Amino acid sequence: MKKLEAEIKEIKKSCAEALKKSSTLNALEAVRVTFLGRKGKIAQLMPHLKKLSVEQKRVFGPLLNKLKEETESLYLQKKELLFDVSLDKQEEQFKNFDVTAYQPDEPVGTLHPYTQATQLVQDIFIAMGYSVVDTPEAETEFYNFESLNIPENHPARDLQDTFFLNVPDMVMRTHTTPVQVRAMKKKKPPFAVVNIGRTYRHEATDASHDFMFQQIDGLLIGKDISLSNLIATMKTFLQKFFEKKDLKVRARPGYFPFVEPAVEIDMSCPFCTKGCSTCSHSTWVEVVGSGLVHPQVLKYGGIDSKKYSGFAFGFGLTRLVMIKYGISDIRLLHNAHVEFLNQF
Repeated sequence: MKKLEAEIKEIKKSCAEALKKSSTLNALEAVRVTFLGRKGKIAQLMPHLKKLSVEQKRVFGPLLNKLKEETESLYLQKKELLFDVSLDKQEEQFKNFDVTAYQPDEPVGTLHPYTQATQLVQDIFIAMGYSVVDTPEAETEFYNFESLNIPENHPARDLQDTFFLNVPDMVMRTHTTPVQVRAMKKKKPPFAVVNIGRTYRHEATDASHDFMFQQIDGLLIGKDISLSNLIATMKTFLQKFFEKKDLKVRARPGYFPFVEPAVEIDMSCPFCTKGCSTCSHSTWVEVVGSGLVHPQVLKYGGIDSKKYSGFAFGFGLTRLVMIKYGISDIRLLHNAHVEFLNQF
C-alpha cells in the first residue's frame, strides 16, 4: 500500500520535472511516451490494482485516474506552449522574406500545345452540352470498320493504312470514330459526345505526316437533327477555337461511309483575307469531315433510325494545333526540344 502510494507521488513529481525541462516538441514527445505511453510508467502501475482488496481499490483507483488526468493536462499545456513558441520562431525567420525575389535562370514549366488545345476543345464542347468520352486505342475491327459501314474489302479500308495486331480481330484504331457506335450502345437519345485521342496509321513520317496523331470525333443524336445543326455547331466551335468571331465556314459534298449525306467543311483562313501559305493562297482551309449519321450505323448502335437522327464530325486536332500555333513541322510536336516547348 505505502509502496504504491510512494510510486504515485514519485511519478507525479518526475513527470512534472521532465515536462518543465522539455524545450522542444520532440523532447516533449519522449516525456509523453515515458509516462503516458501504452508501456509508460503510469500504465505499469495499473496491474497492481489486481492485487488490492476492494476497499484498497476504492482508494487507489481514483488516485491513479487522477494521476493520469493531471499528467495529460500538464502535457497538453506544455505542448500548446511549445507549439506557439515554434510558430513564433518561424514567423521571425520569415518576417523579412521577399516574396517577389526570383532566380533569373530558374526553369519554368509550361503545358504542351497538345494539352492546351485539348483543354480548350473540351471546354468549348462541354459548354455546348457535350460529354467527353474515350474509346480504346487498341480497337476491334468491328468497331473500327464494320460498325461504321466499312465492311471487309471496302475501298475505304485502303485509305487507312492500318496497324494490325497479333491478337485476332484487333487493330490500332485508325480514327476516333468508333466513339459513335460505342456511345450509341451505352447512352439513350438525346445525347452528345466528343472523343479526343491518339490514332495510328502506317504512314511514312515527314513534315506533314506521322504514324501517330491526334483526332477529335463528335456525335449528336436526337430528333429532327439536320445539316444546319451540324454546320452551326462547327462554326461555333471553330470561332471559339481560333478566337475569331468573323470566321466563316462553307460546306462541300464529300464521302464517308458512316454518314449520309456527307459534307466537307472548310473555314475561312484565320490569318489572311487575300491568301497566304496556311490556306495555299485560296483563303479557305479544309478542316472537318462530317455528315448525318448513316441509318446503318444507327442500326449497329441500336438506335431507331425512323425515330432519331444525328450528325457526326471528325477532324485532326494535330492539324488544328499546327494552324493555331503556326507550327510548320508535325515532328516538332513529338520531340523534347525545350526551345520549341518554351514558346507555349
